Amino acid sequence: MKPNPGDPGCTCYRLRQSARLVSRTYDAFLAPCGISIGQFGLLATLSAMKGESISSVAEVLQMERTTLTRNLIPLQKLGYVAVEQASDKRARSLSLTAAGKKTLATARPKWEEAQLSLEKQVGKKEVHLLNATLENTLHHLQQS
Repeated sequence: MKPNPGDPGCTCYRLRQSARLVSRTYDAFLAPCGISIGQFGLLATLSAMKGESISSVAEVLQMERTTLTRNLIPLQKLGYVAVEQASDKRARSLSLTAAGKKTLATARPKWEEAQLSLEKQVGKKEVHLLNATLENTLHHLQQS
């Protein structure tokens, strides 16, 4: 990999660059399922948070509501996600359709293969340390 001569030693830059490379690994494994790692994450989150509002899901994902809505559109078009009017007329609730649940179930073993591949490339101990560091970072940044 060529180093970027313009990199000023920025943590955010390195994190974003690493995220792109890690995403490529997961995307390659998930490609046969027709979804990306970002879409897999959304499906997994919606499966765990069935019926929650867009605002609640966006908050958990540390995402702007408009960004979440934009990312849901392709999943809705594929028939994987249902957006319904909640009991509060101002809110909309999100859930997986039967097709979304099936796609998630098909994709989960591919995700596990991608996880193992990353551990093989980077090292299992290093991936564990990276996850712990990222969890700690999230915790501290959410407190600010």
